[in-house]
This record gives sequence, structure tokens and C-alpha cells, in this order.
Amino acid sequence: MVRVLIFGLDSAPPELLFSKFIDELPAIKKLLKNSIYGEMRSCIPAITIPAWAVMFTGKTPGELGLYGFRHRKAGSYDEMWIANSRKVVEPAIWDFLGMEGKKSVLIGVPPSYPPKRVNGWLISCFITPDANSNYTYPEELKKEVEKIVGEYIFDVVFRKDERMEVKEKIWEMTEKRFEVARHLIQEKDWDLFWLVEIGLDRIHHAFWKYFDKEHHLYEENSKFKNVIKDYYKLLDREIKKTLELVEEDTYVVVVSDHGVKRMKGAFAVNQWLIEEGYLKIRNPEILEKRAGVKFEELDVDWNKTVAWAWGGYYSRIFLNVEGREKNGIIKKSEYEKVREEIADHVKSIRGPNGEKWDTKVFYPEEIYPIALGDKPDLMVYFDDLYWRAAGTLGWESNYLAENDTGPDDAVHSEYGVFLLSHPEIESKRISCSIYDFAPTILKLFGIEAEFRGNALI
Repeated sequence: MVRVLIFGLDSAPPELLFSKFIDELPAIKKLLKNSIYGEMRSCIPAITIPAWAVMFTGKTPGELGLYGFRHRKAGSYDEMWIANSRKVVEPAIWDFLGMEGKKSVLIGVPPSYPPKRVNGWLISCFITPDANSNYTYPEELKKEVEKIVGEYIFDVVFRKDERMEVKEKIWEMTEKRFEVARHLIQEKDWDLFWLVEIGLDRIHHAFWKYFDKEHHLYEENSKFKNVIKDYYKLLDREIKKTLELVEEDTYVVVVSDHGVKRMKGAFAVNQWLIEEGYLKIRNPEILEKRAGVKFEELDVDWNKTVAWAWGGYYSRIFLNVEGREKNGIIKKSEYEKVREEIADHVKSIRGPNGEKWDTKVFYPEEIYPIALGDKPDLMVYFDDLYWRAAGTLGWESNYLAENDTGPDDAVHSEYGVFLLSHPEIESKRISCSIYDFAPTILKLFGIEAEFRGNALI
């Protein structure tokens, strides 16, 4: 009987997990001896919710209609919706297994709130509002969870100055999650067991400047300098204790949705759009009074505006198109020309010291076989994701030293990790794509279906 145990470590990068920290991670190091492993290229965008959904469906963000956490409602200037489990209509890996009568235990796989029916057991992910919600399938599983760890923790607030609180809460969250996992591993009859831990992503964002000497805000000899390494060691201990509960011939997978790297700063994209004449507002005086003005505070002259943007680890730029937006001014016949002009202009943006940036601009319908849902017109990686996008305005410069929405030291990188271990696998370093994940896992169970990616075994 085939059993697959997956540890999802949100934002784990190959350069730390497989190289820099490997000698201090005995459980991971042991797995490497009988595994295919290496860097796994994420999807575009390399963002948590679409990336995990890509993994468990094998579909692109365009096919899923998921381009991030929040989405603009079609044609609206100010209405949005938040990604959740109900927005994923494509079958997941566990749905294929369920049709074969195989059972799954799923813990924290994004997006899994609200909890959906599964042939097995499910605890929802970090987007769950709080522990008062119904966060399990079946519902009675919630009582079983609370009996083990009390109040379950889905996520922590990590963009705040009280770093010690952040650290302690992440530790508590992770230890509880693995404790619940070990209980379910022993008590449930499962074929696929998939745990995703969001804590690693939070640790990277909250503590990167104390760890990376190349970070522009690096703090030497900080009491937090070892927090990131210590957290990897915590994960390794938890994984080791968990592996002791499964049979030796269990397939073990370690995977991440994207990687991580230092944040060089944030670029005020809407401020830039105003300067370049693409975004027109009637209350420019508001930008003189203070920094951090939210886009919602602008009195936008939509009859003269060509484009506006959202901030985030990547930027989404929307065009004001006639017949699509209420006050659209770009004629459909001019759409491609205007979009191309803005894309070229964005790619020409240089850094604060005039340095050339490796900015990438994507058109959704060109990078996906289809682009469903409320897609942006342009998707932008400023300087290959080293610079996040600030949607706020009123800053002295377009280049901000820090994130405009709270302390945040790290950004995403395109390469996460993949490791598949089994006693009969010879160690081999590989490079793979996030689209290879679903066909690989299903092939372990003898299930083959048409996917964009390929099975790695």
C-alpha cells in the first residue's frame, strides 16, 4: 500500500534548506540520502495562495482565475474579493485519490477555508478568520483538535515591531500544528497526509534583516540574528518526530510554494503613475500633507485616468478601458498599444541610484493557456521581485526603504524546493517546475492524468 507524507514549508528556498543550514538539519539531511531533490520553479505570480493551488490541481493561475490573495471585481474601481477554497473549482490531488477510495488528511493547505468535503479529514489554512470558525471537515474534527492543543493557531500577525512576540507566537503555532499532525497520523487511516506550515514564511518576513548581512537594514549582533536558523532547526525536530511515526517505505515529500530573498525596498507605483501622467487625481494637495496616503483616499478623475495599480510583492496594473470600466477612456482598438507603452515604460524604471533594474512585465493571457476570472492587465516584478510595490502615495521619494504596510524584511523569489524521498530512490539533484508536482504525486498512487507538468519519477 502506497502512503505519501508531504511537509509543505511555505517559502522555503533551496539555498537555505539544502545548502546553508543543511548540516544543522539532521532529519532533512537524512532524507536527502534517498531522494530526488532540488529547486522548484514556482508559478507566476510566486504568491502563496495561487502557488499552493497550482500544486494541488496542476493548473495554472490563469486556469484557476487566482492571481493572488485579493482580486478586483471585473470592471470595478474599488470592489474586490478575497481568494478562498470555494474559488477553486478544479479537482485537487485528493479528489483524484478520493475517486479511488483513498483517504487524505490535509492540514493548512492554502486555500482551504471554508473547509470543503474531502474523503478524509481537513483542517483549514492561514486565511481562516479565527478558532471560533468552523475550520474542519468533518465538523467534529474541531473538537478533537481542541482536545489536543486547545485553541488552534492558523497564522500570526508578523508585520509589527514587537518581534519577540512574533517569534514566540510562531513557535507556539508551529508546535501546535505538528502536535495535531502527529495525533492524526496515528489515529486516522490515511493514504495521503499533507501538512503546510505557514510559520517559515512569517519568520522570513519578520527577521530577515537580522540574518542577511547584505540587507540594507541589516542590524549587526541583534538578539534576533539566529531566529531564522533556530526556526529551521525547530522544523527539522518536528519533522524528525513526525517521521518516527510512519513506516519506512512511506514516500516523504518536502516542498515549498516559492522562495525568499531580501527586500531592497518598496516602489510607490501609483505615485509614479501620477508623475508619468497615467493616473489623474483631483485632490493632489492630500499628497503634500502626509505620507502613506491610501489609494482609496484619492479623488481619482476616472475620465482622464489611463491606469492605476495595486501594491504587494508584485504589482498589478489595471487599465481604464472604454466599455469595460464605468468611466473607461482607452478605446479597445488602442488597448494593446497603450498596454505596450506602459509595459515598456515600467521596464525602463531604474533604481534609486540610477541602477538598471531587471523588471519583468507579464500579460496574463500570454503566460497561461487561458486567463479566467478577474485578471490584471499587467503583472509586474520590480527588479525581479527584489522591490515590492507600494500602492500608497505621498512619499518624498518613489523609493521607500521599508514596506509601506508594516515591518517586512523579505520578498518572494521564484524558486522554492522539492524533495521526494523513499528507501528505493537514489539521491539525485534535479531542477523542476511547480507544475510537475501534481503528476508526480498522483503517479506514486498509479494515477495518470493530463497535466501541464510531468511526473518526476
